[in-house]
Amino acid sequence: MSANSFDARSTLRVGDESYEIFKLDKVEGSARLPYSLKVLLENLLRTEDGANITADHIRALGGWDSQAQPSQEIQFTPARVIMQDFTGVPCVVDLATMREAVKELGGDPAKINPLAPAELVIDHSVIADKFGTNEAFAQNVELEYGRNKERYQFLRWGQTAFDEFKVVPPGTGIVHQVNIEHLARTVMVRGGQAYPDTLVGTDSHTTMVNGLGVLGWGVGGIEAEAAMLGQPVSMLIPRVVGFKLTGELPAGTTATDLVLTITEMLRKHGVVGKFVEFYGEGVAATSLANRATIGNMSPEFGSTAAIFPIDDETLKYLRLTGRDEQQVALVEAYAKEQGLWLDPAAEPDFSEKLELDLSSVVPSIAGPKRPQDRIVLANAKAQFAQDVRNYVSDDEEAGKESFPASDSPAAANGVPSNPVTVTAPDGTTYELDHGAVTVAAITSCTNTSNPYVMVAAALVAKKAVEKGLSRKPWVKTTLAPGSKVVTDYFDKAGLTPYLDKVGFNLVGYGCTTCIGNSGPLPEEVSKAVNEHDLAVTSVLSGNRNFEGRINPDVKMNYLASPPLVVAYAIAGSMKVDITKDALGTDQDGKPVYLTDIWPTEAEVNDVVANSIGEDMFNKSYQDVFAGDAQWQALSIPTGNTFEWDSESTYVRKPPYFEGMTMETTPVSDITGARVLAKLGDSVTTDHISPAGAIKADTPAGKYLTEHGIERRDFNSYGSRRGNHEVMIRGTFANIRLRNQIAPGTEGGFTRDFTQADGPVSFIYDASQNYQAAGTPLVILAGKEYGSGSSRDWAAKGTALLGVKAVIAESYERIHRSNLIGMGVLPLQFPEGATAESLGLTGEETFSFTGVTELNDGTTPRTVKVTTDTGVEFDGVVRIDTPGEADYYRNGGILQYVLRSLIRK
Repeated sequence: MSANSFDARSTLRVGDESYEIFKLDKVEGSARLPYSLKVLLENLLRTEDGANITADHIRALGGWDSQAQPSQEIQFTPARVIMQDFTGVPCVVDLATMREAVKELGGDPAKINPLAPAELVIDHSVIADKFGTNEAFAQNVELEYGRNKERYQFLRWGQTAFDEFKVVPPGTGIVHQVNIEHLARTVMVRGGQAYPDTLVGTDSHTTMVNGLGVLGWGVGGIEAEAAMLGQPVSMLIPRVVGFKLTGELPAGTTATDLVLTITEMLRKHGVVGKFVEFYGEGVAATSLANRATIGNMSPEFGSTAAIFPIDDETLKYLRLTGRDEQQVALVEAYAKEQGLWLDPAAEPDFSEKLELDLSSVVPSIAGPKRPQDRIVLANAKAQFAQDVRNYVSDDEEAGKESFPASDSPAAANGVPSNPVTVTAPDGTTYELDHGAVTVAAITSCTNTSNPYVMVAAALVAKKAVEKGLSRKPWVKTTLAPGSKVVTDYFDKAGLTPYLDKVGFNLVGYGCTTCIGNSGPLPEEVSKAVNEHDLAVTSVLSGNRNFEGRINPDVKMNYLASPPLVVAYAIAGSMKVDITKDALGTDQDGKPVYLTDIWPTEAEVNDVVANSIGEDMFNKSYQDVFAGDAQWQALSIPTGNTFEWDSESTYVRKPPYFEGMTMETTPVSDITGARVLAKLGDSVTTDHISPAGAIKADTPAGKYLTEHGIERRDFNSYGSRRGNHEVMIRGTFANIRLRNQIAPGTEGGFTRDFTQADGPVSFIYDASQNYQAAGTPLVILAGKEYGSGSSRDWAAKGTALLGVKAVIAESYERIHRSNLIGMGVLPLQFPEGATAESLGLTGEETFSFTGVTELNDGTTPRTVKVTTDTGVEFDGVVRIDTPGEADYYRNGGILQYVLRSLIRK
């Protein structure tokens, strides 16, 4: 029950139903707040308990100073938690382990139970092994169940063992698309109360639901577990960036072009740790599908959330996707009553403002390794010619003339080239060179949730087939929609056969290529690429294109809209200027250009209007948690504690609570620490904890081999996140990681200074030697450390390797909080300083003093960092809130929550 200090409790009547609500206008200053902060204000009013959430917190939010730097901590209680299976499995593993730990500490295991709805969608496990045939989907599902039976049995057990925990089985869709199409409420109803739907999710792209007016963002699995168990999310009231939209998108552009433009703008502006909120007349002209695409890319901007207010477009989408009329009426009535309804002319109080005229957007792609590196499509060929030089050998590059990036004809003469003749299985031959598009994937909830770009892709395929065009023989083409609704409307519009003929057969309903599950390239392509060190490319309609993520054979990765993915599959190379060059020839030998097969806006809108209906969504989601016969046939253990299988290589009991007592151990200074890795800028969570393939000659591969697992059954790192033994060995094991203390290496290598002369060794092996010697470890890094996915294993693995502190130039929000959640101290170099400017090589021994100040209940602003080589500086402590300090004092967030629950 809320303390209701502001007399905000009221009743809202909608039709025949009445709901208890907490009125925002009872708080002085609320009317001028941005939409997102109004949602937080309601959260505080409803959960005010006089202890963790007080009247002072509510007044502070009502009196928010838009220009102040964040300093006021509040406790946000999300209405629900959403998970995908890569992050969800370790969540459930941790909950199962916590039940045992509670029992050992004399508590009641049943206390470990979600207190709010927790929904998990299995979407990250399907791998596009099979492609280009009508049997690909069925074959990939069969392989998925074969590889993941243990994990799926474990999740089915969780569905029976934990209250409020539901699982959407494999082969249904992608978590964020399922969320906006079915799971999201926009306004929650629970216990007679109506309040804004809010959430945290164990995937950074949880922000896709922001397009539906729902405030939520990605957190690490460890933070999500705490939220599930009733622990509020500790946060500072953020700065809010107002992003004004005006005008309308021009013909020929797509939501993908828009979102890549916004990503570039916001990365340049700097929005890490901030909310972004869209407003202005252009919002009304932005379809819900486009809003969701923009919200999805919030992690690529770096913002915590990227939200749109509720309006008629929101209601239209809720009706289309099968929400009942009472729910839609409630959303409208609640939003209007609480001042959460979009006023296109309003200009709330924002911390910072940007503006984009939608009519200025042009066709674009992004790459070759970061989502924010937008390239105007007309310049893509020339930019590739520049960028490929970073991916070819020096001797091959020697003698190539220099040229300006904008001068396409000159560039063509200077592009590195290493043509290789390849023989296909049918005996035909073709030439493979740098820039060849070897993966073209319509993938990821980012775009597959958007019917306009999906229909555009299918129409490109149709027009291409009618001109006699198809994909090039070296291109692996895959279609992996985020829900079954997509294939339903393709079928109804008669477009499926054309996608199939171009090679975009259905391979699965899941993340596939976007998460790194692109599957192997055809053997002859992979062999040519590796034997001749070709810099080949992928083009995908996803949100991530980081190094080493998409496919181990592919060095350069480009994000593009679904119709451009089809076009690049036909062109077959990034050396083709698809805005000018012919994609191929028709039946009469005449050249076919992109303009010949690009659909008009009217054509796309006509298919969308006539092929998508509420009945499709009702059919797809009518029994969404039941699963197919394979899912229902899985045998599962019973009981409220899990029966761990000592032989399992997928699900093992982790060591987080071993030796834990009810009393905390005082925080200590760190002395005699050695550097495990010295890293550069933009090191992502993919670099720290890869999700893709496991190589046989790595510590993780050797572990699986020693446990009798055949190479073909290794599966991916992501699928084995329920086994800490695999994941520790996979930490810092990305094949593209460059550890500067082991120059000349690429992958999970370091130097082991427990041995004479510090020989190069695997990071895992060195870590074991350091831990045996009692030597704490430290990571040195550059800017944007931990950007990318909200991957809790990037922090868990770091902690289990024995790392006690990380020193970086700057952090991405989620990874910094995850490090604290695992008891690792995040420090920042002083303003303007770097490892290089301080003369740090990574061979030093480090000491950190002043950490013990945390034992007094305060958080030091800095700690003294010294080395045995005489370097000394003040490391900025990035424990940003009192709540985070509590987690660190307890050795981690899970230990904190466990002690709190037992004491209740």
